[in-house]
Amino acid sequence: MIRSALRLFLAVLLLAGTPWCAAADAVQPKGSLVIIGGNLRTGNAPVWERVVQLAGGKGARIAVFASASGTPEQSGKALIECLNSYGADAFFVPVAVKLSGSNYKTAADDPGLAEAVRGAGGAFFSGGDQTRVTRALRHEDGSNTRVLDALWDMYRRGGVIAGSSAGAAIMSSTMFGEPKAVLATLKLGVEDGHEITDGLGFIGDDVFVDQHLLVRGRFARMLPAMLKKGYKLGLGIDENTAMVVMPSRDVEVIGYRGALVLDLSRATVHEGAFNVSNVRISYLDSGDRFNIATHEFTPSEDKADGKLDPSRPYYREPLFTADILGNSTVVALMSKLIDSDQPEAIGLTLGSPNGVQPDLGFEFRFTRTDESVGYESPTTEAYSIYNVRLDIRPILIRRPLYQYQSK
Repeated sequence: MIRSALRLFLAVLLLAGTPWCAAADAVQPKGSLVIIGGNLRTGNAPVWERVVQLAGGKGARIAVFASASGTPEQSGKALIECLNSYGADAFFVPVAVKLSGSNYKTAADDPGLAEAVRGAGGAFFSGGDQTRVTRALRHEDGSNTRVLDALWDMYRRGGVIAGSSAGAAIMSSTMFGEPKAVLATLKLGVEDGHEITDGLGFIGDDVFVDQHLLVRGRFARMLPAMLKKGYKLGLGIDENTAMVVMPSRDVEVIGYRGALVLDLSRATVHEGAFNVSNVRISYLDSGDRFNIATHEFTPSEDKADGKLDPSRPYYREPLFTADILGNSTVVALMSKLIDSDQPEAIGLTLGSPNGVQPDLGFEFRFTRTDESVGYESPTTEAYSIYNVRLDIRPILIRRPLYQYQSK
C-alpha cells in the first residue's frame, strides 16, 4: 500500500511537471542574495544600486542589521545613509549583541519589529564578527527568533538579502567562526563548533561561502572546511565585489574584482597531512556568470569574443610563485597558465620558522586540462578562467635554511 501511494505521488509530480527536488523543498525562495566580500566602498555604484533595485527600486524599504559590528549604532547609521543616497528608504533593526541600552534577545522576538522586517523589500547585514549575527538571531537551543523567521519570509516572498564580510559569511549553512590563519588551517584542519560553525543558510545547504578571498588568500582555507562538512561546491568573493545569486541560481559577479569557484565533485583526499587532488578551480571576473545547478559558465559581454586559442599562447616560460597565498597571487598565476604554452603552474606556501609545524609546507599544482577555458577582455586585459585542475600536497621544508654557496 505504501508503494502504491508512492507511485501515485510520483505520477502526480510528473503530470504537474514538478521536479522532485522542488517537492522536497517546501518553499523555494523567490528572492535574491547579494554576497559582498567586505570593504565595500561607498562609491561602488554597481553593487549598491543592485541591492536597491532588487529590494524594489527607488524608495525601497531595506532593513539594516549591524548585528555583527562592535559599534552597531555607528555601522548602522553609515549603512542607512549610504543606502538612502542610492534611493532606498532604509531603517535600523536594533538586534545586536553589542548594542548599548538594548536587550537583543527581547528585540529579536519583538512582534512589531518582526513585521517591519517581513514587510521590507530587503535586508543588509554589516561586517564584523559573524558569530554575533547567529547569536542575536537564534535562540540558545538553535531555533529561529521571530525576526529571523521574518527575514526568511521576506526572502521567500521575493526580497533581497545582502551582506558584506561577516554579512557574507552567514549566507551558507556552515561558516567560519573562530578560524586560524590560512596556512595553519591547512596544517591543523578545522573543528566543528570552533573554526567552523552554523551560518544562516540563505544560499542553501549545497554551497559554501567565504569572503575577503583574494586579498587574504582564503581560497585555501575553504578546502578543509568544505571537505569536513561534505560540500562539493564553494564560492569565494573578493573585497569591494559582490556575487548576485538569483532565484534561478544564476550567480553574477559585479564590482571591483571577482570570485573563485571551487568544485570538489571529483576530488580525491589522501591520507596524512592535507593532501587533495583533482579539485576544479575557476575564476569569475566582474560581469561573468555561473549557474550553481548546471555548473555552466558565461563570460561577460566584453569577453564573449575573447576566447583564448591554446595554439597562440602569450606566456612562454615556466610558471612559479613562492607565495601562492599572497594578495591575488592565485588569480595572477591562473591567468598566466590559461594563456601559456606551459601545461602547469606551481605555487608554494611556506610558514615562519617560529610558526606551527615549521617544517611543513604545501605545493599547489595548477594544470590545464581539456576542460580548461580562458577568456580575455580586449579593453582591460583581464582574464576569466574556468575549470583548471588543482592538486595540493604537503612538502617538507628543511630547517634551518642554508645560504647557497657558489663555487
